[in-house]
Amino acid sequence: MANQDIDYIDLKILQALLENAFLTHKEIGAKVHLTGQAVGARVRKLTDLGVIDGYTLRWNPGKIGLTVHAFLTVFMNSNQSHQSFRDFVLSNEAVTEVHRVSGEGCYWLRIRIGDSSELNKLLDSVLKYGNYRLSLSIEQIK
Repeated sequence: MANQDIDYIDLKILQALLENAFLTHKEIGAKVHLTGQAVGARVRKLTDLGVIDGYTLRWNPGKIGLTVHAFLTVFMNSNQSHQSFRDFVLSNEAVTEVHRVSGEGCYWLRIRIGDSSELNKLLDSVLKYGNYRLSLSIEQIK
């Protein structure tokens, strides 16, 4: 194990939170045979160590009109465009994830957007920075 400060119980607590972040420390304690207070101390330790980096929410974007789920591979035109491109994607709400990658392309983007008209506007904006390859999600498996 990479971090000697983390033991089997910590990993069980982490797994319980990954399955359901709404669990109380007392509920997790019942699963790992600790008191809620002891679980709270371990959760704080995992947070301090950076193992727990924050909490998130699973959601259904289609229920609020974000029906297009796309993946965009961006091929940058020049090395000078990277910072302005990063600023662009960070400020664009339709871009939900950005990864700088090696191999094919420079960046991979996950897009959640309302319709093809909005997607076309976004794609037109991306052309300022480089070319792209678009893939549309037809079903999310996991």
